[in-house]
Amino acid sequence: MDAELAQAGRRERKKAATRAHISATALKLFLEKGYENVTVRDVAAAADVSPTTLLNHFATKEALVVDRGSEISAELVRTVADRGPGVGILDVLRVYAHNRIEQAVAAADPNTQSFMALVVGNRDLSEYWHRTWMGHEDVLAEAIREQAGAPPGDPRPAVIAHLVLGAIDFALRSADPRRILDAAFDVIINGGSIE
Repeated sequence: MDAELAQAGRRERKKAATRAHISATALKLFLEKGYENVTVRDVAAAADVSPTTLLNHFATKEALVVDRGSEISAELVRTVADRGPGVGILDVLRVYAHNRIEQAVAAADPNTQSFMALVVGNRDLSEYWHRTWMGHEDVLAEAIREQAGAPPGDPRPAVIAHLVLGAIDFALRSADPRRILDAAFDVIINGGSIE
């Protein structure tokens, strides 16, 4: 039984290493040649894997760039579940949102800046990122529901999840992300009437 577990562990590590290698190779090619100028076959050849192997790891070309879905879901759940005693759910989500924005805005690493420009500058990648990002709504809503003790039919956890994720997305696409995020959380938390 221990040998089976060890073998399974090796397989998973090898799979993860292959996936990371393919993703890194794709990003390098996209940054060098432009997203539109690189095919899935080009990435497979550069990564020294078959197109079938590549597609076993990444279902679409866009997924080669935006592939952190499970990590982000886990971050969101931890953010809500691991908050300190007496700390509100919206308070920790605001901190999480500001951290996400700061990572993007203050990125001094040229590769991070190039990655952000690549995603924002390409309609297909931008739309894919938006769908993937907003796809975390259900996970976040369930974490909020569980932590708040809200009954199953209560729509508020889903509304909060949608608004928070939408605020981050909207802020990242704006010219002044910090200001937009502050305004968004003012609306989410206080109602933010402009009358």
